[in-house]
Amino acid sequence: MSFIAQTLAADNTIDGSGFGAIGYGLAAIGPGIGVGIVAGKAIEGIARQPELAGQIRTTMFLGIALSEALALIGIVAGFIL
Repeated sequence: MSFIAQTLAADNTIDGSGFGAIGYGLAAIGPGIGVGIVAGKAIEGIARQPELAGQIRTTMFLGIALSEALALIGIVAGFIL
């Protein structure tokens, strides 16, 4: 029998502690994928039009900041719940 099953059998209660960390882990997947897509597309844009590298880089950093804000909202929600 696994440790979790033994603990639940001994206590006969499920309190849900630790699910916030699992929720944050799931919430961090989306922004992680988003940052990867934003950076990849920025590299493609700079490769196609090197003269716009400054504008593309600025837009890339804005996109990364907004998608990382989602990760921060996820961690706050994990702590609240």
